[in-house]
Amino acid sequence: MKIVIINGSARKGNTLTAINALIKGASKNHEIEVIQPDKLHISPCKGCGACQCYKGCVDQDDTNSTTEQIAAADMIVFATPVYWWGITGQLKLVIDKCYCRGLQLKGKKTGLIVTGGAPVNHDQYDLIEKQFACMSEYLEWDMRFQKRYSANGKDELAKNEAVMKELEELGAQL
Repeated sequence: MKIVIINGSARKGNTLTAINALIKGASKNHEIEVIQPDKLHISPCKGCGACQCYKGCVDQDDTNSTTEQIAAADMIVFATPVYWWGITGQLKLVIDKCYCRGLQLKGKKTGLIVTGGAPVNHDQYDLIEKQFACMSEYLEWDMRFQKRYSANGKDELAKNEAVMKELEELGAQL
């Protein structure tokens, strides 16, 4: 299976740690690509609708190559730290630009990893999971998992052996 992981974090912290643990378990049986939105040049969606008439977005940036990569995947994993009770702007930018490939994203297997500083029972995680539940329903996604982790310090998640094992096992089960 081809898995694309979209890393919504620009930092090398807990979100990347979670991604790497998932990759460790999944890479034995699957082809994995990680998209780093902070390294791409993607203009915000203008809502022009031209992409519905043409093959992809009309913007001359990294949108089309990125959305083609996502559409070609069998599974999409969204990973994000919590920024102001929601996903990062970097991840939202990529999601918005996927509008030009909406029908090609229908029925995809998906997963969600969220890291934040608040305890895992905090509303911030619920808000993000609700947003993905709505997208999942609309695009008929097969949401395989939604994971939330609390970690404040840069290396805090890496020090949590139980979480690292959980993520590695999750990757192996994909």
